[in-house]
Amino acid sequence: MTTATRPPVAISAATLGNLPAEVSPAAYDRSRVTPSIVHFGVGSFHRAHEAMYLDRLMAQGTALEWGICGIGALPQDRRIVDTLTAQDGLYTLVVKHPDGHLEPRVIGSIVEMMFAPEDPQAVVDRLADPRTRIVSLTITEGGYHVNQVTGEFDADDPSIRCDLVEGAMPQTVFGYVVAGLAARRAAGRPPFTVMSCDNLPGNGDVARRMMTTFARLKDPDLADWMDEHVAFPNSMVDRITPVTAPEDIGHLAEEFGVADGWPVVCEPFTQWVLQDRFTDGRPPLEDAGVQLVDDVAPYELMKLRLLNASHQALCYLGYLSGYRYAHEVCQDPLFVGFLLAYMEREGSPTLPDVPGVDLDGYRHELIDRFANPEVRDTLARLCAESSDRIPKWLVPVINDNLEAGGEIDRSALVVAAWARYAEGVDEQGAPIEIVDRVKDRVMAAAARQGQDKLAFIRDRDLFGALADDARFTGAYAAALDSLHAKGARATLEARQALDSIGRGAGGR
Repeated sequence: MTTATRPPVAISAATLGNLPAEVSPAAYDRSRVTPSIVHFGVGSFHRAHEAMYLDRLMAQGTALEWGICGIGALPQDRRIVDTLTAQDGLYTLVVKHPDGHLEPRVIGSIVEMMFAPEDPQAVVDRLADPRTRIVSLTITEGGYHVNQVTGEFDADDPSIRCDLVEGAMPQTVFGYVVAGLAARRAAGRPPFTVMSCDNLPGNGDVARRMMTTFARLKDPDLADWMDEHVAFPNSMVDRITPVTAPEDIGHLAEEFGVADGWPVVCEPFTQWVLQDRFTDGRPPLEDAGVQLVDDVAPYELMKLRLLNASHQALCYLGYLSGYRYAHEVCQDPLFVGFLLAYMEREGSPTLPDVPGVDLDGYRHELIDRFANPEVRDTLARLCAESSDRIPKWLVPVINDNLEAGGEIDRSALVVAAWARYAEGVDEQGAPIEIVDRVKDRVMAAAARQGQDKLAFIRDRDLFGALADDARFTGAYAAALDSLHAKGARATLEARQALDSIGRGAGGR
């Protein structure tokens, strides 16, 4: 890494040859790259993951026919569309190593961007184009409109209702995907594959159920055709990718001489386990390090119940204790002990056999990844949208352990910590900004805890029947009382003391 001695190079196709030597360019002929993948949700994770894997293939001289057309479907996507369009789809991916070493690389696999609200028909036409063979998604866990308790499609969202009006132009990803498939069917073209890359158990199966249910409400015959002909592979995706900070943009310009309007920063680790089920071909992803398998379930459960649930286990308790970054929490032995105990004694017992994985090694590797000081992943990011995360990542662990007679005290403490966090005030009396699609609902429930200790977990859309289980409610209420009376750190210290007694008595 060297300090730039000239004005930073504004990244674009015309300036690729002028990049500083420390920055790896997209070293292939991008004029030969054609878009066969349409991607909804061109955020940081997609650009640190799927787009990176395709760029890796293109750098090997293959998969040039598998470029990406990125779609911004929401009004707030205007900025990313404008930024990447101005940069000819190029951006810098900066890998942050724990020792402080930064590894910047320009990614060139995105060759087109479209802003759907501006021209919905153009997006439908792109989806109907014979060149489009895969439609991939990073639309967040809440973007699939799943009722958290029943698992069924929730058609009550106003945008979904608008998309169900006959003859309406699409507003949602569901509307666009189904309109594109309808156009292909009418033209006698093969369907594209719908490839979810979101953190959901059975993400492909969920996408299939939700999208075919939506289609059935519009056109039952189309839904039958989708059931028979469209592939929805499951996948497990993993790479810690924090929000790009202004400091990241400034550092890239000052230290590497690159002016990039929206670079991406990430950890070195990356993993993609993908079900080999495609409708109309696929890139040779195995040559880029992707694991192609028949059954993704063991890997995705491992990731969701260990990595993702552990993020929730550290974020609320860490924030309440005064920390603001994940690496600060995971350099504290008290928190490390709690996280390892959750993973070993509550998360891991609910997992099936995971082929080729040493779970003990995986658990410790997660702690090392979380503790990377260069990534600077904020606890606020991890605490956001908890109503889409806890029900999918932690509640299944609790239910499985209740059914099997396993341990649930640590999971109950995590739920109680969310309830305490959702009160919107930290232990020093400072306000907490709650970011959640049902913010008003969860904060209102948290505000009732003084009169009803179980108020927060009575929301069956989030917690199912947990409020009716005496074993869980006992552990939850005790944890919530301790958080209010003693604070997060003292509560964890008491938990650690109990674990020490259990080990001394011959417990696991």
